[in-house]
Amino acid sequence: MIEVEGIVLTSQDYGETSKIINVITKEYGIIGMIAKGARSIKSNLRSTTDKLSYGRFYIYYKKDKLSILSNVDIIDNFKNIKKDITKISYATYLLELTGQVVKHSLKFDIFDLLISALIKINENYDPLVIMNILELKYLDYLGVMPVIDSCCKCGSTSIKTLSSDVGGFICSKCYTNERIVSDKTIKLIRMYYYVDISKITKLEVSKEAKNEINNFLNEYYDRYTGLYLKSKNFINNLNKLTI
Repeated sequence: MIEVEGIVLTSQDYGETSKIINVITKEYGIIGMIAKGARSIKSNLRSTTDKLSYGRFYIYYKKDKLSILSNVDIIDNFKNIKKDITKISYATYLLELTGQVVKHSLKFDIFDLLISALIKINENYDPLVIMNILELKYLDYLGVMPVIDSCCKCGSTSIKTLSSDVGGFICSKCYTNERIVSDKTIKLIRMYYYVDISKITKLEVSKEAKNEINNFLNEYYDRYTGLYLKSKNFINNLNKLTI
């Protein structure tokens, strides 16, 4: 038996009383687990095997097979997220996105980034900003990071705008007819990448900048990652009503 810190990405019924869950962990990536009897009313696994359950999982580990879950000590059940449909939508997308990112790059800090982002959303920080910060950081692990330190064409630091079409910053000399974004957006996109999510204590981002950054990342993901997640479509429709 081993102990792993993790969070439930997916949970599905199995048989009459059990569940199969996928748990992302720092050391082992995603582990499939069978939680026997977890759907029984009296089972101590009933509430600890739902999606978004974050805790210490005690399992009989079987590499490349379903491990057997014995017990879970909850670290955080993200109560604020679970009682708000908007927060749930963002959290669901981040779980789904992280599952895809881990398939491309199994790095320990991916888990830490996810947990930090969920904690901030649970603490009522703007979920759109937190989502965009995580999306931008994940592009590094997907191997398609945009150029945000200089012009992606010539290397100049005299930046005019940001474009997904050319892969990042564009300077005044290389600019053709790309959509212009605000100076604030250009500064914020770099801050999003370099900020430590766990240390965020204040978020003040204008609607204009949030909209420009979110649009850039939507276009960039569509163009370069090949990831098409249903949960993101719901968030995009939600954002049309709020930003």
